[in-house]
Amino acid sequence: MSTIPPSPQLRPHEQRQVAESFGNDADRYDRARPGYPPALVQQILDTSPGRDLLDVGCGTGIAARLFKAAGCRVTGVEPDERMAELARQTGLTVDVTKFEDWNPAGRAYDAVVAAQAWHWVDPVAGAAKAATALRPGGRLAVFWNAMQLPADLNEAVAAVYRQALPDQPMLHRGMPGPEVYQRGCVSAGEAVQKAGGFGEPEQWRFDWSRDYARAEWLDQVPTFGGFSLLPADKQEEILAGIGEAVGDGFTMAYATVAMSAVRIV
Repeated sequence: MSTIPPSPQLRPHEQRQVAESFGNDADRYDRARPGYPPALVQQILDTSPGRDLLDVGCGTGIAARLFKAAGCRVTGVEPDERMAELARQTGLTVDVTKFEDWNPAGRAYDAVVAAQAWHWVDPVAGAAKAATALRPGGRLAVFWNAMQLPADLNEAVAAVYRQALPDQPMLHRGMPGPEVYQRGCVSAGEAVQKAGGFGEPEQWRFDWSRDYARAEWLDQVPTFGGFSLLPADKQEEILAGIGEAVGDGFTMAYATVAMSAVRIV
């Protein structure tokens, strides 16, 4: 979820202040953000020709660690040095640059993935760059965790944002559901087709859930896009309101949605 909504004049990847705000507290991001379902990792590996993998917008390495644990050799690309440094501490090799500017330097991969990050990449230029990095038959897979708060809690959270940020109506509906991210997958697939070099895009979905204690959820909220750019008093107001709404805790229903396509010869 982005706390500062996209400007109608700018596409997400053009909003660099928000895109590169996550490193303001990289330790919290790494600690509080959820991972991804094992079934997604396995499907990517089962449908890729090998185990050499490039993680675009790898951040602190949350997804990369899952692929490494599954036997992959992972290289990360990350524009924020603060996030990249934390990822390196876990043994990940990271090139610090925007993916659109990244130089493969003759390297080739069996899979290119992006976890919660592809919307910060120019979709057509990113797909074209992925095509140059993939071996024939290699797989591009970009995916997002979509959060589905219980309906009553979602409305309570929306009310907190309406009160704290009345001039940001895009936040007044609460958390965006899977349908929003699924539309993003469709758009990503259209960009892949425009870039060329790939077969027909596929759409995947994996449903899972996680229990959150109040403190765990309040630890994650500040990692939402743009939250760290808000005035301190607004951050405190939002966290206090959400904390009251959450109570002791809740169960989050997640849907991990993905767009995937195979590099053709």
